[in-house]
Amino acid sequence: MNPVDEFPAGESHQVTGGRMVLHRAGAGAPAVVFLSGGGAYGLHYWNVHRLVAEFTTSVLYDRLGTGWSDPADLPRSGTQVTGDLRELLRAAGLAGPFVLAGHSLGGLYARLYAKRFPGEVAGLVLLDPTHESLPAYLPEAEARRFREDSPLEEYPPERLDELRALYRSVFARALAGWPAALRDGLLDRNLSREGFRRMLQESSGLAALFTEVRAAGPDPDVPVVFLSAMGTDAFAAELTPPGTAERNERKFRMYEDAAAALPRAENRRVDDAGHSGLAWVRPDAVVRAVRDVLAR
Repeated sequence: MNPVDEFPAGESHQVTGGRMVLHRAGAGAPAVVFLSGGGAYGLHYWNVHRLVAEFTTSVLYDRLGTGWSDPADLPRSGTQVTGDLRELLRAAGLAGPFVLAGHSLGGLYARLYAKRFPGEVAGLVLLDPTHESLPAYLPEAEARRFREDSPLEEYPPERLDELRALYRSVFARALAGWPAALRDGLLDRNLSREGFRRMLQESSGLAALFTEVRAAGPDPDVPVVFLSAMGTDAFAAELTPPGTAERNERKFRMYEDAAAALPRAENRRVDDAGHSGLAWVRPDAVVRAVRDVLAR
């Protein structure tokens, strides 16, 4: 199936919580598994997936409750999410150890998977990842929102619709050069009313997830590359709040400290991409980090 001409259906595999959708391309080992950001789907990383597939096996998937995988109550615990992924990879006949490439919330899930199943992970590529230490690097007013969940019900329906329309406009610009069937399929599902609600739901409950990650023990001794997105995405100017540059510097210091605490980790600045668009704007930086981790 050619995703340029039609929407890629992927494979469907049964796990304990339901059926999950997976896409694979390329050949070779270790396989690289992309873990999407909160509310995003596997196919949001199609551009880097096809580049990585040129030199090894590349895998995209949708977590339960998102994308084209079966519905599930959100947010799910980190233990559930990482357990689901382990079951999925086994059901799909994919053998580890794997390189896990996680963006944003997916970066936190990737580290939790590595902590829980260290023998199954050959390396980590962390794309501007969410990190349990982040509140300690932020001013108290900003740190508080990571410690206190904000129920989705607090948003009036008209505000959700305004936000959804804004996100659709922004993401349509970001993916303007993608195959039409793929771009429109992602926009229609991800930014439907239900899809957008699930996007927001999946990223709630971070305080409990931070506790899980801390309790899971140390990070394993594997090669790790952090990519720190230090810019702003031109396509997302409406979503860039004041003070982003200062927050990016605080985040960079956190990644520097996190990398220094690991035996084989480094942190790389990416000055011309923002958090949301890192893989879309700088796929070359993502692919280089994957290649470097594979080489180690």
